[in-house]
Amino acid sequence: MTKRVLIMGAAGRDFHNFNMFFRGNKDYNVVAFTATQIPDIFGRKYPAQLAGKGYEEGIPIYDESELVKLIKAEKIDLVVFSYSDVSHEYVMHKACAANAAGADFMLLGAKHTMLKSSKPVISICAVRTGCGKSQTTRRVVQVLRNKGKKVVAIRHPMPYGDLVAQKVQRFATIQDLKAHNCTIEEMEEYEPHIDMGGVIYAGVDYEAILREAEKEADVIVWDGGNNDLPFYKPDLHIVVVDPHRPGHELKYYPGETNLKMADVIVINKIDTANWECVLEVQENIFNVNSKATVISAASPITVTDPSAIKGKRVLVIEDGPTLTHGEMKYGAGIVAAKKFGAGDIVCPRPYTVGSITDTFSKYPCIGTLLPAMGYGVKQMRDLEETIDRTPCDTVIIATPIDLRRLIKIKKTSVRVGYDLQEIGKPDMEDVLKGF
Repeated sequence: MTKRVLIMGAAGRDFHNFNMFFRGNKDYNVVAFTATQIPDIFGRKYPAQLAGKGYEEGIPIYDESELVKLIKAEKIDLVVFSYSDVSHEYVMHKACAANAAGADFMLLGAKHTMLKSSKPVISICAVRTGCGKSQTTRRVVQVLRNKGKKVVAIRHPMPYGDLVAQKVQRFATIQDLKAHNCTIEEMEEYEPHIDMGGVIYAGVDYEAILREAEKEADVIVWDGGNNDLPFYKPDLHIVVVDPHRPGHELKYYPGETNLKMADVIVINKIDTANWECVLEVQENIFNVNSKATVISAASPITVTDPSAIKGKRVLVIEDGPTLTHGEMKYGAGIVAAKKFGAGDIVCPRPYTVGSITDTFSKYPCIGTLLPAMGYGVKQMRDLEETIDRTPCDTVIIATPIDLRRLIKIKKTSVRVGYDLQEIGKPDMEDVLKGF
């Protein structure tokens, strides 16, 4: 009998799992998706044009809070968990809820979800959001280009707009970002590749994306999202860990899977972490994956104008997902504020508006800083107004892109920069030479 399926997701891995395992599979009928982490996804449909035969009306997307009700109302046989950067305990709570409501529970693994490329693939993933994948990816691309290789990056999905239009996206210029109406979250990931003179793909259908990228690449670099697994079978799997959150490498899904699969593990931020925490991470790596090559690295901080920070009241803006489901209480902006002698770090909570207020309510453990949430025009406007209302002398922008291009910041502002810096040997050139 055909099994009735519900896929739990967050507008990314869930669509990929459907495309890879369920689309065209007569043994299963996907009745619905649920969504969380990303605002304003539920209430839409995974479109018929992408879903294929048997899904002529598309597949509805509901809020995850309706999970149990949907299992019962739709007589769901199987719930498939398909999003990332959540604790093992969280996953099992969802499994228990599904089982109690009468459904089986599934986690799809690499065998059924990784595509094979005709070109060499290097994947950069992590054990948590905010470990430093972006600067690691930039470093890998830099080394490969110095060797004369044509590198094309493919980014983990962030399909927040028209899913049909986003089936295959190619970005080579800033104008491409504008043409695709990219959100802040998308631009933070795509723009650094463009600034380096590179090409990056993203979208919804990752087999179609791969076949396009293969036409112009010597090497494909998978630029991972959250702590998710690669969508492509890597020839070299690089995983970044964070000693600011020791132990998380063994406690979050599917980050622990990444750690155990890794060929190379980068212990990042050792310049700002407690040495005891670095040692704990090193021990955990040895216990679960002693065959991996381990690189020690730092992410040294720079700012455009240190004098605008010293002695000033500052508002720090950090990468949004790192602070929300990534559970970091601080990032490069807070480090910069302390390093360059800020007089006071202003808490934005009393001055937030709209969706930014909602973000703090949903994630109350965010530190004394402002997450750069920007999943749509309204949220960008809420972010802009919150900055304007917060009494400070200087705004420290620690996001991967310059927010001043997207929103108006009337106050004095400085940008924080950070790049991967390997410490000692082996370094990235060593591991890529072997590859």
